[in-house]
Amino acid sequence: MIRLLTTADHDICMALVQQQPAENLFIIGDIEAFGYDQPFQKIWGQFEGEELIAVLLKYESNYIPYAQGAFDVQGFAAIINSDDKMTELSGLKHLTDLLEPYIHKELFKKQELYYAKCTELQKIYEEQELQHVELLTRDEIEENIALLSTIPEFEGSPITVEGKLRVLESKTGRTYFMREDGVMVSTASTTAENSLSAMVVAVATLENYKKKGYATKCMQKLCSELLDEGKSLCLFYDNPAAGAIYKRLGFEDIGFWNMLRYKN
Repeated sequence: MIRLLTTADHDICMALVQQQPAENLFIIGDIEAFGYDQPFQKIWGQFEGEELIAVLLKYESNYIPYAQGAFDVQGFAAIINSDDKMTELSGLKHLTDLLEPYIHKELFKKQELYYAKCTELQKIYEEQELQHVELLTRDEIEENIALLSTIPEFEGSPITVEGKLRVLESKTGRTYFMREDGVMVSTASTTAENSLSAMVVAVATLENYKKKGYATKCMQKLCSELLDEGKSLCLFYDNPAAGAIYKRLGFEDIGFWNMLRYKN
């Protein structure tokens, strides 16, 4: 049986997903921040008797499944297909591989990404070299999104002013950036911040400003702050050059994550 979860299901839901906290960072973070009954967020659960064996999270237009074993693939796919505004399916590779054949929308882009984790930072720059790395405020959100919109790898990504503002106000994410000659040229963010961990996302630099260390400085400032708060960090990457930078900072590969984007 599959049904919507409510606050009354919180303990059994967290008992399932916290068995793999790094892999379920998004699900844990979104539940801690927004609960079970928001217009932009819903969580379904599959039960065998009284036991919860799988969950499906909807956050805005993105769906994330999780199960430790077999689950009702077609049942989850039917929920996803019923949402006309769905544009993204993401999750552990072995789970999204099962769902993909049953999704009816036209696939726009598919990425298979390395999943990496950091619990101890390897600092590259001295603190004084990070003095020009700034913390993003709500006044700079539109400028930050404009920067990301110029980066090919973020084409089709559902990044909006409203979504970024919600993350900022709910304290489920933060962004650091750098400027050159008054122009925002590089950025790094977290999302799905929860009591234990955070996901590093949207690491980007304008093409004409690459190879100056800007993204690495933004990353070091961001990661140092989160680790000082006692949180572990995760991120995705598919670019070997980017992976090398992340590993210099202390990230280690732990698995694979798929992101499938669909035409709306």
